[in-house]
Amino acid sequence: MAKSHTIFACQQCGATYKNWTGRCAHCGAWSSLIQQFDEDSRDEKSAVGRGQTSGKTLDFVSIKDLEVSDENGRLSTGFKDLDIVLGGGILPGAVTLLAGQPGIGKSTLLMQICAEIAKTKTVLYVSGEESAGQVKLRAIRLGAESDNLKFASSTSANDIAKTIESGDFDLVIVDSIQTLTLAEIASAPGGISQVTNCGNLIIRAAKLSDTAVIIVGHVTKEGTLAGPKVLEHLVDVVLQFEGDRYGGFKIIRAVKNRFGSTSEAAIFEMNQSGLAEVENPSAALLAERQNTDGSIILATLEGTRPILVEIQALATPTNFGYPKRTASGFDLNRLNLLIAVIERRTKLRLNDKDIFINVVGGLRVQDSAADLAVCLAIASAIAGRKLAEDFVVFGEVGLGGEIRSAFRPDQRISEAKKLGFAHAIAPATVKDKFVIPVKDLRHTLIDYVNE
Repeated sequence: MAKSHTIFACQQCGATYKNWTGRCAHCGAWSSLIQQFDEDSRDEKSAVGRGQTSGKTLDFVSIKDLEVSDENGRLSTGFKDLDIVLGGGILPGAVTLLAGQPGIGKSTLLMQICAEIAKTKTVLYVSGEESAGQVKLRAIRLGAESDNLKFASSTSANDIAKTIESGDFDLVIVDSIQTLTLAEIASAPGGISQVTNCGNLIIRAAKLSDTAVIIVGHVTKEGTLAGPKVLEHLVDVVLQFEGDRYGGFKIIRAVKNRFGSTSEAAIFEMNQSGLAEVENPSAALLAERQNTDGSIILATLEGTRPILVEIQALATPTNFGYPKRTASGFDLNRLNLLIAVIERRTKLRLNDKDIFINVVGGLRVQDSAADLAVCLAIASAIAGRKLAEDFVVFGEVGLGGEIRSAFRPDQRISEAKKLGFAHAIAPATVKDKFVIPVKDLRHTLIDYVNE
């Protein structure tokens, strides 16, 4: 048996090295190598040889004889839109990974889910970060006190997995995976070995006992899920909690879902009683709108839900020679591309203007159909002219200045009609009397916002 030795593992991709280096050669991440104690290191050839002799023939059955989990046995979260994101609710035996920025409301959401499911099922809330008193205060505030809701404080993955495997609970919350440790591994909590093996142990226990498990995961400063990528591959569902933790709407998207679609989104807002679903986000986002130059209403989609949001643009003279471009809620690289298209395909000169773009309400727009609205907002701010109040805009802008078709235009138009808008400036491919068709960016700016 080979001696134990120290290895260095990358926290981003999981690659291992014998010596520390400043940069991982596999993923290119800097300062991501963490020292770990490898207790099971053996010669690769002997490991393969042992594997060839220790295996056995698998037991197999016809696929017709396989049993399928009862879809009607899903656990409802109490939030209609969140159930849709999950594919109809939480499936027994499914392991869900929930990630989001600190303070955005993950623990609040989970406590509200526990309160709903504990009305009819048995739920266990395991916390490795907070004390019993902290969890108790949150439960009182959210009205989650119930005899069916149990609490345990532990950072031992061995104990948590054994508890899950007992089958005494219908749902188990683990908050969070980065605080857990496996007794057989000597490395610190949050390392690649700990997170991967703790996750494996909990997932195995959930599958054996048919227990639904929700695991909380931390995120990096870039907003991506912290820890090894393999953890996302192991679980059944990965939920991303997005938004501004200080206000505005918060959105839950399914980054991965083995039991449903990944194109859905649930929209929430925080109030004194916890998180609440937003029934009509379009009306809420437009309630305080003032129709000024640089203000354009975009008909966009969050998942499959149509939403009307206000795109604001501000243009000021550049004071330091190099124009500044800033975007809040919109991709900055996309903004620079659209500015280049405007300068090349129209007569607007933007090289001496600082340009600022804001998506009202704290939303982050990732819809390519927002291109036309952003371009019109910039042109409106430059020209000092307003677009009519009863107009909405959507459409993708190509590098040639052409206006391209948008995904699901009928839903966007229907939402605009519900809120009393009269017209939509949209691609010419959309055949509807409500739509004013446009084919290229230059003529659109001339017709609607040019001086």
